[in-house]
Amino acid sequence: MTQLTGTTHRTVQIQSNFERKAFMYMRLSGAALLILAVGHMVVQHVLNSTANLTLMFVAEQWNSWGWKVYDMLLLAFAISHGVNGLRNVLEDYIHNRQVMKVINTFLAIFVVATILWAGYAIAVFDSAKVLN
Repeated sequence: MTQLTGTTHRTVQIQSNFERKAFMYMRLSGAALLILAVGHMVVQHVLNSTANLTLMFVAEQWNSWGWKVYDMLLLAFAISHGVNGLRNVLEDYIHNRQVMKVINTFLAIFVVATILWAGYAIAVFDSAKVLN
């Protein structure tokens, strides 16, 4: 029988790269989306009648900055999570690094522009104009 007399220790350095961060982001944003989307569905479709979902209802909700922030977080996580998933699928099928670099740049610009544009629309939405 072989007997171990000592232990060797070696340090392993794990390289941090974009794919690892994207992988972790998918898990964390998925958990955040689970909470945000389920909360959204409960408020919009369970606690309220779907017949009650009008512009007036949204205007009353967006009178509060809390709801605006909630909806902006839902928007930001949903767009970035979905586009990251699309990027991941495209990486499986497109093997040309230059083409993927162009696609990744386009997708990043798309995500930032969409979040800024829609976030701005939510932030400046004037409930008083709808409610009066």
